[in-house]
Amino acid sequence: MHVETFRIGNYLRDSEACHVARKDLVRKWPEQAHDHDYFEVMLVESGQADHWINGRRETLIPGCLIFIRPTDAHALRADQKSGCKIINVMFRTTTAAHFLSRYPEDFSGRFFDAKGEHPEVHLLQGPRMERGVNVAQDLANSKPTQARVDEFLLTLANRVVAPITTLDSKVPRWFAEAYERAKEPEVFRLGAQGFIAAAGRSHEHVCRTCQEVLGLTPSSLINRVRTEFAADRLAQTNIPISEIAAECGLENVSHFYRVFRRHYGTTPRSYRLHHQRSPF
Repeated sequence: MHVETFRIGNYLRDSEACHVARKDLVRKWPEQAHDHDYFEVMLVESGQADHWINGRRETLIPGCLIFIRPTDAHALRADQKSGCKIINVMFRTTTAAHFLSRYPEDFSGRFFDAKGEHPEVHLLQGPRMERGVNVAQDLANSKPTQARVDEFLLTLANRVVAPITTLDSKVPRWFAEAYERAKEPEVFRLGAQGFIAAAGRSHEHVCRTCQEVLGLTPSSLINRVRTEFAADRLAQTNIPISEIAAECGLENVSHFYRVFRRHYGTTPRSYRLHHQRSPF
């Protein structure tokens, strides 16, 4: 496929640091692919898309968050039945250089600085998906200054993307879909068996693939999902801790405390007190 280079100057004034677009993809391939002289962050909000990138095709599902580098040549088309809506944020290479020099431990080799053949892809679900959409919309509704794009990228790194959401584009589609479903309460309440049932594969096959893709057992994955859900509930509501434990599928409160402390290094009660502390 022939590749055209898109230029940041066609989208931004000199005083602008970013450009945000929320749009429906067309249902046919463009005449040619493109690369850029800028970086992009693309979030699939709804529907599905076929994505041709660096010579390979992949399927993008809701929640896919992709950090596209200038040298990545790609093209997109919406699924014929479901269509596809995306949110796309483009920003200058100088912004990326600033982040790499200022926050090397957080960004070097990650996100837009990924070193592999293909860009880094994350799969968002639940509160993280909502947060990703909201922070992109906040950016779209604000003046495109350097401070606002800095805030956007830091929020993505610190509050939207979790380490276990990273998915290589080679991940089998069945696993990506099961991984997405694992964030749903009706699935994670059932524990590892809920994840394995969502995958629709044998117990051994799911365990082996989970280790290969995430370096985790299904039980460890589900416990991380549970504690992330619990952390959001603890920080944002006053629901009793015993009820939150039950929502997670862990009705034994002592066991819930052990699982939560293993992942967050503190008790649920201490976590709630810290995150709901009034500044006044």
